[in-house]
Amino acid sequence: MQITDIKIRKFFDEGPMKAVVSVTFNDALAVHDIKVIYARDRYFIVMPSRKNADGTYRDIVHPINAEFRGALESAVIDAYHVQLIAMQNEMTFEAESEEIPV
Repeated sequence: MQITDIKIRKFFDEGPMKAVVSVTFNDALAVHDIKVIYARDRYFIVMPSRKNADGTYRDIVHPINAEFRGALESAVIDAYHVQLIAMQNEMTFEAESEEIPV
C-alpha cells in the first residue's frame, strides 16, 4: 500500500495539536482527521477516533504493525513540516510586498 497524497487540512498555532491531515492510499482510499501532535519534545500522529459511552476513545482506523505506523507517521510529519515552511515563506513574502518604500 502506497501513500499517494497527503493534504494538511488545518494548522493550529496554540496547544499540542498542530494540524489535521488527510492521507490517500493507492489513489483509492482516503483517511481523514489524522492529527499531528507536538508533545514531550516530539511530533507524532493520532489516528481518527470516536468517543465511547464510558468516555474513552477508540481508533476508527489504525496501522496494524509498527513498520507501517512508522512509515505513515514519518510521511505525515514530513509533509506537515514542508507545508508549514511553505506557508511561513508565503507569509514573509506577502509581508515584505506590503511594505511601503520610504
